[in-house]
Amino acid sequence: MSENFQYSKPRWQVLEDKKVCKTTIFSVHQLKLQPEKKKETADFFLLKAPEWTNVIALTPENQIVLVEQYRAGIHASSLEIPGGVVDPGEEPLQAAKRELLEETGFRSTHWKKIGKTSSNPAIFTNYTHVYLAEKCEKIQDQQPDSNEDIRVHQMSVDEFLNLVKNGTVHHAIVLAAVAQFLLMENIPSD
Repeated sequence: MSENFQYSKPRWQVLEDKKVCKTTIFSVHQLKLQPEKKKETADFFLLKAPEWTNVIALTPENQIVLVEQYRAGIHASSLEIPGGVVDPGEEPLQAAKRELLEETGFRSTHWKKIGKTSSNPAIFTNYTHVYLAEKCEKIQDQQPDSNEDIRVHQMSVDEFLNLVKNGTVHHAIVLAAVAQFLLMENIPSD
């Protein structure tokens, strides 16, 4: 079996891209697309968003650092790994380091990129860059954004994986990061 996959479906032609709404987080676009070799067109709505980053942060004792925060979409709290938006002009690794420090007060000098996830390719235009931060140490109090109310948790990786297994951890992008973490082999350090 090949480790590389060759995509065979061509891109559809963009006939129109109309911005419908702009928010502080994303913009909504209505696209009129035409598949190759077809006359029919199709309308799609996309959310154009900046790149995101997520961090699997491990302490020297192999405890994973997690964040619990309220999520308006499900109107409930969610247990997640630290992460957030890559700011304009910022590289994903810089954003990962900044988000880890802001959300948890932890810092690491041992970083590896373990993957890139298409957040939801049906409607989102962005990717989430996933990093492993090892030997994380708490160096300051957390400094969350004004709209964040975060509680930091630490537990063993096995305890965390049990919470993934039983559905307590349910955020799709976090689950993708967990899969990349569990599948990683010989990943070069950044």
